[in-house]
Amino acid sequence: MILTTTPSVDGRTITDYKGVVFGEVISGVNFIRDFAASIRNFIGGRSGSYEDELIKARTQAMQEMSERAAQLGADAVVGIDIDYEVLGEGGGMLMVTASGTAVKLA
Repeated sequence: MILTTTPSVDGRTITDYKGVVFGEVISGVNFIRDFAASIRNFIGGRSGSYEDELIKARTQAMQEMSERAAQLGADAVVGIDIDYEVLGEGGGMLMVTASGTAVKLA
């Protein structure tokens, strides 16, 4: 499966548009990560635990989107957009949404 943010795939012709596909992941962040991140906030630096969670959620959302495109018989997903949102009381949940257009290529 070809995944791209561009509206086309260089050197290939789109022969059929299968529809818009999505992948969504909502991930909770636990107390230990919150505590470690608050220390990082105080002393400065990057929060590796939050970054790892973000990478994991993004990867899962892209995989889910790719699987849904494959179910439609697509060869690629073009025009991919990834959105991030913080949800829940106190911002304890991270939502990552990947969306794009599933297409068939010549």
